[in-house]
Amino acid sequence: MKIAILAGGFGSRLGIETESKPKPLVEIGGRPILWHIMHGFQRWGLDDFVIALGYKGDMIKKYMADYARLHGNLRIELGNNEIHHHDAQPLDWNVELIETGQRTQTGGRILRLKPFVGNQTFILAWGDGLSTVDVDALLQFHQQHGKLATVTAVRPPARFGHLEFEGDRVAEFSEKPQTAEGWINGGIFVLEPGVFEYIEGDDTHWEREPMENLARDGQLMAYRHEGFWQCLDTPRDLALLNRLWNSGSPPWQAAKPL
Repeated sequence: MKIAILAGGFGSRLGIETESKPKPLVEIGGRPILWHIMHGFQRWGLDDFVIALGYKGDMIKKYMADYARLHGNLRIELGNNEIHHHDAQPLDWNVELIETGQRTQTGGRILRLKPFVGNQTFILAWGDGLSTVDVDALLQFHQQHGKLATVTAVRPPARFGHLEFEGDRVAEFSEKPQTAEGWINGGIFVLEPGVFEYIEGDDTHWEREPMENLARDGQLMAYRHEGFWQCLDTPRDLALLNRLWNSGSPPWQAAKPL
């Protein structure tokens, strides 16, 4: 099964972090968030990726092309200009890197991936979020309902500390990982090829007409994920994800150990 990842946005809300690199290469624990996302799918036995590039896509190409050199030891024979890799960390991934335009919107990027995902069910993921979504359960849910699209619904992370009162006294203060109510688009979908008919072109926002019309036609179902989910939109999000990594037990790695 193909995993399509949207990795072409500008990531402007991250400020200085994305002035020199695309958002998918912003690092958590010394590794790009794109690496964490792809490793997450690998844990479920999925390793065939199609990545939609846009802003500074050449840097993502270079990262993938140079992966072995960046993460293994090298012996360089300058006399004959040969480079030998050893003690590397091989990744058995198939990765297609597809230019989808600098200004193309999310729907347009998805449409441009049509020739590369084939006439089959595929997973679509945003290139800026980490979670503990049970991918096997998500796929099973999608197969059982038989509709064109499944969106993973998540509870948005709490932005402020949660207060419990006894009268005017604060009985409990906690940084709760999720709010108690409300569901949002978690940026992980399972899609059938028929969804391409809902996308007009490069200027189409996936989250607008395509999703709205799929819902209108009864073709959009929601898989509710109650566990950890965190997007990378702001410097605050980046600091949180790095704190979780530095804790030694990042939750997104606990979803399914390798």
